[in-house]
Amino acid sequence: MSAAERELVLTAADHLHGKVGPVLSGCRLGLVLGSGLKEFAAELQDRVEVPFADVPGWPVPKVQGHGGALVLGTVAGAKVACLTGRVHLYEGWTPGEVVRAVRTLRHLGVPSFLLTNAAGGIGDDMAAGDLMLIRDHLNLTGGSPLIGSHEPAFGPRFPDQTRVYSARLAQLLGSAGARVRPGVYAGLLGPSYETPAEVRMLKTLGADAVGMSTVHEAIALNAMGAEVAGLSLITNLAAGIADAPLSHDEVVAAGAHAAATLTKLVTEFCRRLS
Repeated sequence: MSAAERELVLTAADHLHGKVGPVLSGCRLGLVLGSGLKEFAAELQDRVEVPFADVPGWPVPKVQGHGGALVLGTVAGAKVACLTGRVHLYEGWTPGEVVRAVRTLRHLGVPSFLLTNAAGGIGDDMAAGDLMLIRDHLNLTGGSPLIGSHEPAFGPRFPDQTRVYSARLAQLLGSAGARVRPGVYAGLLGPSYETPAEVRMLKTLGADAVGMSTVHEAIALNAMGAEVAGLSLITNLAAGIADAPLSHDEVVAAGAHAAATLTKLVTEFCRRLS
């Protein structure tokens, strides 16, 4: 991390403030929509869309199933900012680039974030289609958005990680009507899926689901004082648990299949948040 990264966030924030400042004002929630889940943004009323490519310094997602726009609007009375996709370390982006969009929204005053992802199920009672409320995570990517020279604008040098995921937001999600179970999310570098031996290791470490995103966003937002919630859509069982080979097409298809359930859950969550 460096002063250069701070300047990139400030430049992006200034651009968005000038372009959609009145729409962003009073925004209660930032939503990051993971693989196959981008269609939730279509539920927003009075939508205003800004392509990532139009925001100075924002990297553009290239992975199938991810969108590439900031979509602003209202859901169930709450003003929200949806990132319809994200970039990943395995594409060659740095940790700072991976979290630049959420840092920008936090700098612009968004107080709470819901990070969603598609994940492989590891827990004994996990099945494709389940929703897991992230209660904690394992950052096994080998990196962090906080590495480098300290930038006070992004939080303290040594931020506490005891409660990265907000108990208040978790309670709101848990009472929003859909069946969700709490669990630990393991974030790995990717892009290859985990081997059966790695999955056994993750299970021993206490992970209930595994994926290739989310943990750096949660670390960066927690350091900046945001309330964070995380939600994993279990799209498949991890390697060695099910016999079938893993594929990204399966992830995207599972996201599309779960879209209605996720939309209903997040809509009710926004209603309670507002």
